[in-house]
Amino acid sequence: MKKLFSELELKYKLAIVAVLLGVVALFAGDPYNGTSIKVNVKDIALSTVKNSDKINPNDLADWIIQGKADYIIVDLRSPDKYAEYTLPEAENIPLVELPNSDLLRNQKIILFSDDEVAAAQGWFILKSKKYNSVYILEGGLNGWKDKVLFPKVPANPTKDELTKLEKLRAVAQYFGGDLVTETTSAETKTEVKLPTSTVAPQSTQPTSGGKVTTPKKKKREGC
Repeated sequence: MKKLFSELELKYKLAIVAVLLGVVALFAGDPYNGTSIKVNVKDIALSTVKNSDKINPNDLADWIIQGKADYIIVDLRSPDKYAEYTLPEAENIPLVELPNSDLLRNQKIILFSDDEVAAAQGWFILKSKKYNSVYILEGGLNGWKDKVLFPKVPANPTKDELTKLEKLRAVAQYFGGDLVTETTSAETKTEVKLPTSTVAPQSTQPTSGGKVTTPKKKKREGC
């Protein structure tokens, strides 16, 4: 059933959800009826988002480094979490405020939260309001930490892996992180801490070879 739902076009999915929510409202509005229905909106939202609607953290990191300006990053978490750490250039619009936000429908919008759940719900909300280009960050902030800030690398990399690791390290350090060596013993694992600043600390940017060049200043394009 879940597979069948995921293969439906968006307009049919929205119609199904509207019917389900209507049924829920019908039962909820009758205080004398003991019948109740539970709809898992999180599962519905997650099953609706396809891989083509997700942005890989490494790709987003490259866009930020290159200074691309054809998108907006929206942090759906609480203001407190946003103040502790967020992605460079990200704007804070908590999920509950998203339906009334002033985002433009022709903007390329990238949503993220701690994981994919809230972002998928945000994607669902904006799509239902006919926003055209809405994406979610794959894995959310957790994916960003694992793939960009603190990517895990083998303790004894091969010669072929070293070149790739040079770029990984350059990108991680650009955003205030670093490589994390994989360990086989849970006792030797150390907890990594998020950078205190969301602004890239270096005045230079990494290239595919692990070297650095002068970065382009990102400019916001009007929509």
